Amino acid sequence: MKITDWAALFVIIVAPILWLSGLRTEQLREVNRLETRYNAAMRTAVQDAAAVLNRNELQQFESGYGSAKWMRVDKEQALDTLLRSLYLNFGVADDPVGQQTLMGYIPAVIIIDYDGYYLYAADVDPSSDTSAYHWRDKRPYTYVDANGNSIAFTLDSQVTAYDAATERWVSGPQAEVKAETSIPLLQSEAQFDAVRRATIVRRIEEDLARTIHLHNLLIKHQGVNYTFTLPTIPQEEWNNTLDDVGILVFLQGIPVGDHDYNNYALGGGRLDQKPTLLGAVDPRTGLKYAYRESCTAAHRLGYRVEEIFAGERDAAESGYFPLDCRAIQP
Repeated sequence: MKITDWAALFVIIVAPILWLSGLRTEQLREVNRLETRYNAAMRTAVQDAAAVLNRNELQQFESGYGSAKWMRVDKEQALDTLLRSLYLNFGVADDPVGQQTLMGYIPAVIIIDYDGYYLYAADVDPSSDTSAYHWRDKRPYTYVDANGNSIAFTLDSQVTAYDAATERWVSGPQAEVKAETSIPLLQSEAQFDAVRRATIVRRIEEDLARTIHLHNLLIKHQGVNYTFTLPTIPQEEWNNTLDDVGILVFLQGIPVGDHDYNNYALGGGRLDQKPTLLGAVDPRTGLKYAYRESCTAAHRLGYRVEEIFAGERDAAESGYFPLDCRAIQP
């Protein structure tokens, strides 16, 4: 055969392979683009929902002296914000049918509250194709030991415990309650915290497993072949979430290329309040300085406070120079 014949044969053999490879590359690029978009949508929705968890209209519902972690979460407002953000980012904000389809990919939403959690999921009737999403009753973080002692945990050291030996209930911080009961778990702070965290995680995961199983029954009746599963959440992420109120949402089964998109997102709902930044004037020079309220040296020098700012940038825009409190001579 001539060299040109070999070249033609090579082209005939290799061209389809290169075409298929290019097609596969393009598919992978599209899959990566969609997954990046969906990840961003999930993170944005959870952050938006977490931000409104602590919005309360009355001061009595905010964190108080009893516990820095207690507050009343607004689960309805958080859910509404979560879904509105997801609908917007998935392009179905004005499409009721598309919204219903998207909800089919969300097996559960969890609101982690101070003394229990709420689960939002579909009621499933295995004998029909109908379902309706609603909030389940609040589940407490309860634990029962081998001696019949019962403990209701919270996100901090506050407990409500039933002492089986004395047949009475006690409530309060673990450090104080341990002297009033014979419950072994309350006697060790380290063991108490470990069991508390493990109990909260176990209760949520067990409830989620049952919910996802029922969700699979629902989508099976709707002709969906995808099987929803409970993803493995790293303990580090659980620990970060269990330090405060938050929200957990799952999104599974959305077709992307030749496989399905599966992800979850965790978000905390407390706002970290920064120390107040004071804008003051030096009465001797007339210069304007900005410093933290904790700077006692500035107070001692008699600086006249004129304004209060949320951050250094706002203070600088108003003409205040940052003051190094450590550089002020006592």
